[in-house]
Amino acid sequence: MSETQRNPITLVSERELRQVIDVSEAALEQVAHAFVKLAQGGVTQPPIMRIDVPARAGELDIKSAYIEGLDSFAVKMSSGFFANTAMGLPSMSGLMILFSSQTGFVQALLLDNGYLTDIRTALAGALAAKHLANEHVNTVGIIGTGGQARYQLRALALVRDVQQVMVWGRNNNKAAIYADEIAKDMGLPVTPCDASEDGRANLVQQSDVVITTTPSNVPLIRADWLHDGLHITAMGSDAEHKQELEPAVLARANVFCCDTIDQSKRLGELHHALADFPEVETHAITLGNVIAGNAKGRTHASDITVCDLTGTGVQDTAIARFAFEHIRANNAGTLFEA
Repeated sequence: MSETQRNPITLVSERELRQVIDVSEAALEQVAHAFVKLAQGGVTQPPIMRIDVPARAGELDIKSAYIEGLDSFAVKMSSGFFANTAMGLPSMSGLMILFSSQTGFVQALLLDNGYLTDIRTALAGALAAKHLANEHVNTVGIIGTGGQARYQLRALALVRDVQQVMVWGRNNNKAAIYADEIAKDMGLPVTPCDASEDGRANLVQQSDVVITTTPSNVPLIRADWLHDGLHITAMGSDAEHKQELEPAVLARANVFCCDTIDQSKRLGELHHALADFPEVETHAITLGNVIAGNAKGRTHASDITVCDLTGTGVQDTAIARFAFEHIRANNAGTLFEA
């Protein structure tokens, strides 16, 4: 193939992506399919590469996956600089690069500033709840007040009829702002909890589903707060130093599920539990196998279920391809001759 035969690269802005893709049933199906392919072994997915920038409480993760049979795959670079909030800036940013599986040439640069990561992470949380939580969900507890705390609740509404919400954050004012926004945007009653351990414990004890959305490096949920029927989705721990669940939470759960067992062992909640509770790994199952019907999730209404989401490259390829299809269908993006 000569230089002149290469197709131009499509440059896509965050604004354009927001116009054509959002949390939706169609996007949920794409991410679910990717999880099933990962469980079936039809995926090449390397370990996450991470670059830490301690001086700015920052990190950059590089994730990718090729799904057999598809004509393109994504490489995603996602940054989290958690000192940004003090400057009034978002903590998350990044972009995705879509490559042709036939030629290896770049097809598109999706300059999403982390938007697509927000979408695919929220959809993974919705899939965890769809397959592990009880059918009837009255109260949802959200731990964290950032962007993902909002997306997770919106995605959960695709699979469960939420009646009310409780929210906990380290800052009471941010929790109050979150409550006001969700009440306005989703029409749900939201109760902010006090920014104390007692407030957090009350949230867990009163909720049917709890979702943790923080970069915490200390456990936020303790085992003695758990109750029959509870489902927890923990999506904040994606590095060795991060932790949202006390190790005994995993040991007490009737079902422990994760996106990938090896990744959870390396940098997720399983990583912290292995020293005291090595048996948890023996009983761990993957979300893809649950979706595919090859592993049993919740079997009784009283079960306590936990899903640890560390984030996978297969999710990024799924959402990047889905977004690019919509960009082309809407004649959006800017062609660039490389």
